[in-house]
Amino acid sequence: MCQNKTFFACLWIMYSCLWSGYLYCIQMFNTFIFFLAFSVLISSSQDINLSSITMAALGNRGTVTEASGFNPEEDAQKLYNAMKGTGTNEATIIEILAHRTIAQRQKIKEAYKQSVGKELVDNLKSELTGNFEKVVVGLMMPAPVYDAYELRNAIKGAGTDEACLIDILASRSNAEMKEIIATYKKENDKSLEDDVCGDTSGMFQRVLVSLLTAGRDQSTKVDEAQAVQDAKDIYEAGEARWGTDEVKFLTVLCVRNRNHLLRVFQEYQKISGRDIEDSIKREMSGCLEDVFLAIVKCLKNKPAFFAERLYKSMKGLGTTDSVLIRIMVARAEIDMLDIKAEFLKMYGKTLESFIKGDTSGDYRKILLELCGGEK
Repeated sequence: MCQNKTFFACLWIMYSCLWSGYLYCIQMFNTFIFFLAFSVLISSSQDINLSSITMAALGNRGTVTEASGFNPEEDAQKLYNAMKGTGTNEATIIEILAHRTIAQRQKIKEAYKQSVGKELVDNLKSELTGNFEKVVVGLMMPAPVYDAYELRNAIKGAGTDEACLIDILASRSNAEMKEIIATYKKENDKSLEDDVCGDTSGMFQRVLVSLLTAGRDQSTKVDEAQAVQDAKDIYEAGEARWGTDEVKFLTVLCVRNRNHLLRVFQEYQKISGRDIEDSIKREMSGCLEDVFLAIVKCLKNKPAFFAERLYKSMKGLGTTDSVLIRIMVARAEIDMLDIKAEFLKMYGKTLESFIKGDTSGDYRKILLELCGGEK
């Protein structure tokens, strides 16, 4: 009897151990599955985030994007109603035109002409005034037309707006430059190069003409040996000699591709102990200094270049409205998000806050909308 009890007791202990082991294995297996699933989830989440970042980098960096449910006929009718009779509903004009892309605005122009029998831009000009009118009229132009229009205004009449020439010619790509040149010829029946040469002189003129050839290398290749040589050539043309050989600066800065020049700037820092911008300031002056600095800044960081231009247009007493309007209109659909980010990083204040402090009325309202809307 005792032997039977001992046998059953041993059997029970063995069974309990086996059952406990089984439960432990199940628990460990479940834990493994949980962590495996968690890892997959995290990995997927990272992939999604990376994908989103990639899409953001490749996507539109402007504050003005295509309006969903776009109906040009409806927009045209609203604009007509906003301008007919006594008074003008500026709020409607802002709401529509500041939230449509350039391509969409062209369709609105066509729809307006078909339904009203008049040119939309002509009606806008007759109803609006001042800087608000300048912004609205600028928004109605395709990009190359607006650039050509601004360049013509910078040249015609007494005096020359060199800052406008520099802002546009130093910042546009080869393809954009070719479009501007063709548009300028079509709109004015004149050569842009001839007009620029007629209003500028010396080395400043030669740099602008070089930019107008749209001959910058478009590859991404960096020739290390050539980059070192270019850096030496610039150093020997400036800091290392009495006087400055500006032609050498032109040859390198207006012809080489962006990636190559960024490498040249690094080598120049090693050779001279100075940033290329500092050397340009030391070696040159006036418009020539301004155009070479603009070229270098646009190559390094174009949004930062425009952020600085916006800041200078509004800092201190008074506002350089021509610069403010030109940049806000021209960059709203391209890289205004990046310009705003650079502005905040560089000056510790938002672009919106500066616009609010330096403008008023409908002019302020439309600029804030082009900035992405008042937050």
